[in-house]
Amino acid sequence: MIRTALVALGLAIGVSAVVAQSNPIAERKDAMKSVGAATREGAAIAKGEAPFDAAKVKGIFKVYSDAAKKVPALFPDNSKTGGETTAAPKVWEDQAGFKTAFAKFEADAAKGAASATDLASFRAAFGDATKNCGSCHEAYRIKK
Repeated sequence: MIRTALVALGLAIGVSAVVAQSNPIAERKDAMKSVGAATREGAAIAKGEAPFDAAKVKGIFKVYSDAAKKVPALFPDNSKTGGETTAAPKVWEDQAGFKTAFAKFEADAAKGAASATDLASFRAAFGDATKNCGSCHEAYRIKK
């Protein structure tokens, strides 16, 4: 009886993990939350509210790069609605433009990771990278 309960519990946990991994809306929300957290950290550095730290700066640009690589694939046709998504229909209508926007974000993140060696260069690279966020959200996100 106990063994059966443990097996059932193990299967339930495994199924929950698979469901979470196969939910593109949840995955893209998680990725965007990571980008938001990195952006808040970067903004604090850029404003002088937090000290420039080369390792943190590299980490910020890595979060951006990782998201830029992952997120475009998280918009399959079956994820147009549900999960409180704020993705605009234009994501699916203009897949080429959407993917190009993320490619630019990835390129700017890579450039920032390579060039941000002090506060001044970080501010410039961070500004370039985060401009992508605004332009993508303007075109491909439903305003709340």
